[in-house]
Amino acid sequence: MTGLAPRDTATTGPARIPAVVRDVELSDPLPALPPRDATGRRADRAFLLLRSHTAPLALVPVEVPDGGLAPARLAAALTTALGPGCIADAVVAAAPPPDHTGHSVADQPVPPVTDPSTVDGQQYLRRRAEVLRAAPELTVAICTRDRAELLAQCLEAVAVQHHPRFRVLVVDNAPRTDATRRCVDAARSRYPVEIEYLVAPRGGASNARNVALAATRGRTVAFVDDDAQPDPYWLAEIARAFADHPTADAVTGPVVPLVLDSPAQLWFEQYGGLSKGRGFREWVFGPNGADRQHPLYPLPPVGSGVNMTLRPTAVARIGRFDPALGGGTPALGGEDTLAFMTLLAAGGTVVYHPGALVRHRHRDDLAGLRSQLVGYGSGLTAAYTALVCRHPASLLTLARLAPRALHDLFATDSPRVATIGPDFPRELLTANRHGMLRGPLWYLRGRRDRSPAAGTVDVKQAVGGAP
Repeated sequence: MTGLAPRDTATTGPARIPAVVRDVELSDPLPALPPRDATGRRADRAFLLLRSHTAPLALVPVEVPDGGLAPARLAAALTTALGPGCIADAVVAAAPPPDHTGHSVADQPVPPVTDPSTVDGQQYLRRRAEVLRAAPELTVAICTRDRAELLAQCLEAVAVQHHPRFRVLVVDNAPRTDATRRCVDAARSRYPVEIEYLVAPRGGASNARNVALAATRGRTVAFVDDDAQPDPYWLAEIARAFADHPTADAVTGPVVPLVLDSPAQLWFEQYGGLSKGRGFREWVFGPNGADRQHPLYPLPPVGSGVNMTLRPTAVARIGRFDPALGGGTPALGGEDTLAFMTLLAAGGTVVYHPGALVRHRHRDDLAGLRSQLVGYGSGLTAAYTALVCRHPASLLTLARLAPRALHDLFATDSPRVATIGPDFPRELLTANRHGMLRGPLWYLRGRRDRSPAAGTVDVKQAVGGAP
């Protein structure tokens, strides 16, 4: 774990942040958790991504007192948060024993964890190595627009993936400058990875995704957003998921916060973030999966377009991303939602695999978060509107699902609001609902303004060949 450092009085910036985000590897000794980060900012909480032999297990928030947390106190805080179970047992095993006064012995060496999953952990690593020996090439697609600084950080994280065969495709969506191209040129000179640069001349996230899919000509494509940074084992774990589930059409995975430097970022995570409470167990959705649910509601809990890998079979079932949905359109979002609904309704299988993890930089100000939640609301109902436009009979199905949706939207015990804190601005919930009300109109406006095939390639015709 990269720990917090003592205050550096030479640093500037905010004196206090809501939380830090850190990894804790449970096969190593538990670390101490100082109260300040590397720049001297006081962190009230730490969100700890617990891992065992690199496998993500849980994202656990703990309070950080003024004196920080010694390993034994950190273990106690984690086990209190986790409750009984093998993960909590592993945390206890990784902590030093208390001395006779009940306090941790700070200078006592901490043994490596010996938890119930030790053998499984070794098998986890062996299985990954086995998969990678025969793993087919993957293509990483990053759709971006005028965010060269974020793109550079994303490319840096992609370049260090533990996967033997992959290439990177950067799709520059309706660029206004040459900053993205220059960023790609710099990355090519820095990293030993094949990086291809393409331009999607017409704006909109769906148009960019469609250009990426057409350019891959039937290969398996792993999409990651430019404001996200994949874990080093992201591609390796995607390969594992496909190897373990040969009939899967798509793989998704957790999206955890990269930083929680501002209240807005913490509020977004309280609202469910981009993982929406899916946690860190594997889910298999589809006709042969145990995790069955209606493909239209609750909102397909299969993952997010921020972290989405599609085989050609998935693209063949989906067709193409709707150019009237997604960022850069009046609807503001929803292209991934419609794609997942379409895939599941067509009998496809999606695997949510915890190891395929990425970290996302959430919006850091209230105005940006408000816009994002408006977009989430409008994207959802716009996706439903797109579905009805394609398949009018689906309106009857949606009508049957509406009572449950309304309960989830307004009930005080709804899972939508179960995790928000008392300081969460209620105006954000109102903004999300306003977006839902406007989504159908905004989708129809976007559909009117855009020729369905403009600026894109018919991906259904473009796919073919081996994954």
